[in-house]
Amino acid sequence: MRVPGPAPIAAAALLCLLIGLLFLAYQVRAIFSAQLQQEYVGLVQQAVQRADTARASALALRGDASTGDAPHRTAYREARIEFAARLASLHALIASSPTPAPTLPPAALSPAADIDQASAALDSADAYWRIERDRASSDVRTRIVSVSHTLIALSAIVFGVLITALGMYAKRNRQLVGISSEFEHASLHDAMTGLPNRRRLFAALEESAEGLGGGADARRIAVLYVDLDGFKRVNDTHGHRIGDEFLIAVSRRFRQTVRNSDVVARIGGDEFAVLVREFSSDMELAAIAQRIIACVAETDARMGLSLVRASVGIASFPDRVTDYWRLVAAADDTMYAVKRNGKNGYAFASAAAG
Repeated sequence: MRVPGPAPIAAAALLCLLIGLLFLAYQVRAIFSAQLQQEYVGLVQQAVQRADTARASALALRGDASTGDAPHRTAYREARIEFAARLASLHALIASSPTPAPTLPPAALSPAADIDQASAALDSADAYWRIERDRASSDVRTRIVSVSHTLIALSAIVFGVLITALGMYAKRNRQLVGISSEFEHASLHDAMTGLPNRRRLFAALEESAEGLGGGADARRIAVLYVDLDGFKRVNDTHGHRIGDEFLIAVSRRFRQTVRNSDVVARIGGDEFAVLVREFSSDMELAAIAQRIIACVAETDARMGLSLVRASVGIASFPDRVTDYWRLVAAADDTMYAVKRNGKNGYAFASAAAG
């Protein structure tokens, strides 16, 4: 029996190698696609969990709202608004899905919508994305098994091919890490203005508070809560496109008017917050508030609206607010006091706010 020569063996080995490499390339690409889908599903499920937390708060207050006094009804209304905002964020995230996915019904996104209808929409989205998570995980596991078997077969033919495949895998894995970082950035920033969002603001607040020293020379931090007076009239009168342009323009001016070390965040809608990481006196905070108010007025004048001004509430830690987690809420409460007293101004939180 004639033994095949080295050329046919090499040709057969090369053919097997090429087939194996093609199979590996296909499977590796599919694995990364599935992993990216898993990352996206994880972001959606985080949004679902936040909406579920807001729903639980609203449901807990619903009974008190129907039988209780005005504060209970107010608390329930605010909880419904928060629930609706969470649903809107979830809807926006689902709408940007790389693969077609059922979105939330628009009727469920309004704070005035029936809470049971909104809850049903949330439950439906939760069930769908749980299935997507399981499907993506199963797909990744199946493809990883196939890749492992192929690698074992190829290692018996050419050991160098395995090294090359691992190099390709490492390169693609770095790409996946980069894309995951982009997702992380998106989860911490407002999509329209590019400003940090509420989650990033609180993370920066915690970092700043933990970095404060003690003694007479201890640094202080502050939060300025900004609400745009009259902004709703911009959307009603000129349309949402002009309103979005105004928010983008004023966000850019906010970033330019504060120090690089400070954080300007968009809390939601027409509300912003500025985290001042260090300041020397209330006069410095007042100057920042005045510049912010001027930014809004100048942006309004440049766009020819004559509608929008700003109310600013200021709270500082640890002198006025003793718990830094209360800084944003204290500044928010103070901002509402400014609005009640005529708007277009600023005020400091009282020492009892913390």
